[in-house]
Amino acid sequence: MDDIDPQLLRVLRAVADSGSITRAAAALGSSQPALSQLLTRAEQRLGHALVLRGGRGATLTHAGQVLADHALHVQAALNAAREDLDAVGGLTRGRVRLAGFPSASSALVPAVLARLAATAPGVTTSYVEVEPPEALDLLRGGEVDVALTFTYVGDEVGAVPDPGLVTRALGRDPLALVTPVAAGQPLVTGGPGPVRPAGSTVVDLASHRDARWIGGCPRCRGHLLASCASAGFTPDIVLETDNAAAVVGLVAAGLGVALLPRLALATTVIPAGVAIDPVDDDLARRVEVVVARGADRVPSVRAALDAVRSAAHLLA
Repeated sequence: MDDIDPQLLRVLRAVADSGSITRAAAALGSSQPALSQLLTRAEQRLGHALVLRGGRGATLTHAGQVLADHALHVQAALNAAREDLDAVGGLTRGRVRLAGFPSASSALVPAVLARLAATAPGVTTSYVEVEPPEALDLLRGGEVDVALTFTYVGDEVGAVPDPGLVTRALGRDPLALVTPVAAGQPLVTGGPGPVRPAGSTVVDLASHRDARWIGGCPRCRGHLLASCASAGFTPDIVLETDNAAAVVGLVAAGLGVALLPRLALATTVIPAGVAIDPVDDDLARRVEVVVARGADRVPSVRAALDAVRSAAHLLA
């Protein structure tokens, strides 16, 4: 329809994300009166109320939400058209912005960016490190094009799928129990550091019910609590840090035990006196790549997705 333009969709998406016309205007670099006038004119043209204005902010009507849900893939289509036009003109250029979680930064992301540099040297890349919820917010807001995220079993319970996003599984990232080594305990070297001898059995979390625990990011802490609850106890979490090297240092000092993902351990120096044990495979997290619906039509995003898939061999 000629009376639905991309700018209206962007404004509605911004209002949906921010819950306020004022905040939406600030995010889009506009003014509140200008956005209010744009929305009023659009409602008159379309014959539908799009926004419900209140003293505490603004929410979208059903009609407004229907249009807002199209914003991301309409923008993706416009980006694809621009890059396809550039290609017709003999230009080899583009831009892709990635977001990823901390433990991906030292293992997955370098492999992805190196692959992109080799296969699409004309594409400009950028990267920001954030936890998965923030990465998805950036994706919804159009501030990044590709997000590397992770989920745990059970995360999907009660979650409402976002129709504007497409999620693809990359692989599993197993978790391991990081503990101080007891005196006289045999170790061999290999992998990320000292590990149990080959053939060692999976460790039951309940065997460390009386230990002091080190927690990580809020979602990882929630997963630790749920995993320990399934094992029949509540962990005594006395320290919290997202830094894997710091966690290992705290364990080496005898200050606690922790669960860490293999991606984090792969690039972390494990000192003598720290052991890495496998835990139940059901505790592994799923690593995923998320893009806006239709974004894979954009050549630079498609190249990034190919690079991400090529790096998936680093996962289980």
